[in-house]
Amino acid sequence: MAPAFKPPPLSCDAHCHIFGPVDRYPYAAARPYTPQEAPLPAFKALHDRIGVERAVIVNATPYGRDNTVILDAIAQSGGRYRGIANVDDRMTGAELERLASGGIDGCRFTFLSRLGGRPDMSAFDRIVTRIVPLGWHVDLYLEAADLDDMAPRLEALPVPYVIDHMGVIDASAGLQQPGFQRLLALVRRDEKCWVKITGPERISRIGPPFHDAVAYARALIETAPDRVLWGTDWPHPNVPYMPDDGDLIDLVPLYAPDERHRQLLLVDNPARLFRFPI
Repeated sequence: MAPAFKPPPLSCDAHCHIFGPVDRYPYAAARPYTPQEAPLPAFKALHDRIGVERAVIVNATPYGRDNTVILDAIAQSGGRYRGIANVDDRMTGAELERLASGGIDGCRFTFLSRLGGRPDMSAFDRIVTRIVPLGWHVDLYLEAADLDDMAPRLEALPVPYVIDHMGVIDASAGLQQPGFQRLLALVRRDEKCWVKITGPERISRIGPPFHDAVAYARALIETAPDRVLWGTDWPHPNVPYMPDDGDLIDLVPLYAPDERHRQLLLVDNPARLFRFPI
């Protein structure tokens, strides 16, 4: 079913993935899960259907430190795609420079136990130091419940950082739940902190069309309208409810009833962080 909401020109899906074809882009031998193929033609068809012109492709953990799948997609996009890479401390300066010249704007770290748990924080610190000259940011897949421990380290970072999927909070626990309040407080006081209003299917406890996630997205938009990003998280690996992406774009006017906030969420904010042409 076609979505009812029509996004403004140059809207961006700021968090999505490409998987495969595996015979061309094989997964890492040691990987936390094996996703179904979701190759570039299906990726393009998704965005045609929901009316999105730009995308930020996040390299997912099944690819390890091989970023070829996203670099190839960016190279074919005519400037419409940017990317978030997986990196490690063994990468040379030349390798990082090649990623940057290929359209990469940041690197991702996952903290969830099912994806391998907390990374080596000494290596994390060294990598952050090395990406400063590239103008990159750090993308963090962590739970808001961990912010008590992580917030001081994040606030000391020399680069912007983005928290994925609204901090993976529990939408049934209410706006006053401690983890979400920690997230709001961090966004409020640290102008380097951005949040992706993504993954309602991950935080919902009632299922499609995920209206129990709306209050959380609204609260984040009201707190920092110029540091929020929207995305589909297509093709939705490891979710309790498989969403229709038309439902996800139709949540946007519920998240941001004001047209100015929708323009920031979908166009201006991603253009600024991911260095798309304005």
